[in-house]
Amino acid sequence: MADVEQNAAGNGSDAVNGTAGRFVSSAEGTALAYGSLLLMALLPIFFGALKSVGCSKSKSASDMPETITSRDAARFPIIASCTLFGLYLFFKIFSQEYINLLLSMYFFVLGILALSHTMSPFMCRVFPANVPNKQYQLLFTQGSGESKEEIVNYEFDTKDLICLGISSVVGVWYVLKKHWIANNLFGLAFALNGVELLHLNNVSTGCILLGGLFVYDVFWVFGTNVMVTVAKSFEAPIKLVFPQDLLEKGLDARNFAMLGLGDIVIPGIFIALLLRFDVSLKKNTRTYFYTSFLAYIFGLGLTIFVMHTFKHAQPALLYLVPACVGFPVLLALFKGELTEMFRIVYYNNPAQRKGSRADYFSYVITNLPLTEIV
Repeated sequence: MADVEQNAAGNGSDAVNGTAGRFVSSAEGTALAYGSLLLMALLPIFFGALKSVGCSKSKSASDMPETITSRDAARFPIIASCTLFGLYLFFKIFSQEYINLLLSMYFFVLGILALSHTMSPFMCRVFPANVPNKQYQLLFTQGSGESKEEIVNYEFDTKDLICLGISSVVGVWYVLKKHWIANNLFGLAFALNGVELLHLNNVSTGCILLGGLFVYDVFWVFGTNVMVTVAKSFEAPIKLVFPQDLLEKGLDARNFAMLGLGDIVIPGIFIALLLRFDVSLKKNTRTYFYTSFLAYIFGLGLTIFVMHTFKHAQPALLYLVPACVGFPVLLALFKGELTEMFRIVYYNNPAQRKGSRADYFSYVITNLPLTEIV
């Protein structure tokens, strides 16, 4: 999370702040901004975790699962570090304006797809029954005859086209105005899809991933100026923002507090995993889910407190990782379920129906945390 000047971009995992604006926010405005960011962070984690359980129940038994393995988790901080340093060099060598133009186009496409996917369940509920819902298929193949290979096989319907149209309007709004509301719509869609579609295969993998990114976050924030430099140069909807001067300037406010999406998605997929662990116990309780959820609130609140007290950039994962991992593990130890927690392996990612919406967005969102974490 970061207090920054207008147009300064925050990044995924650095999450956190440098005070840079000349405007001094009122206590009410600051409280409103941080409270709103906390609420916006909790929504995709809560509903994304619930939807991740639904994805696991809809998976066909014959499908091979798509999961983040311990090997993937161990490599992720290294890949993220290389990407972060690569972006740092790009911003040092090339014009920031042109790089952000390319990034805007890239996230324009991803944002439209993610927001459309998020809106789809709501559209199914409100779509008039008397309006025909026609089916469409987008198919690209390579070769002919027996050697023909499908490159893209995407099925959609009229409701999907309407969602795509609405999302495109938001996308154009974001590209032209860079308005914070449009940014947040895309950011919330990214975060929700990330928590829903990124599945860890077990708790050990989650600990490896969060532990590695804990070191990554601390090193790049406290050890170098790379994270801060990229954060201030990067313009993309990979963060949630809320103006601290909203009460004084309304929707034209420009002094933003920010929360990177990495600090939502990374702990969020671990919290979603614990919800699936609760379900696997078949005790009709959600003890571990609610414990980790409250731990996330505590960790993010502590981040805000330290940032506000010391007026210095803080890596949010420094506080979120120990809270989100430590509290559930201590609870499992107390209940005598620690061995079972680390033993169970989950293969419950979205169904791999070739060309399906779940398969496509699983690919898109799987690559998102690397983008947002840097």
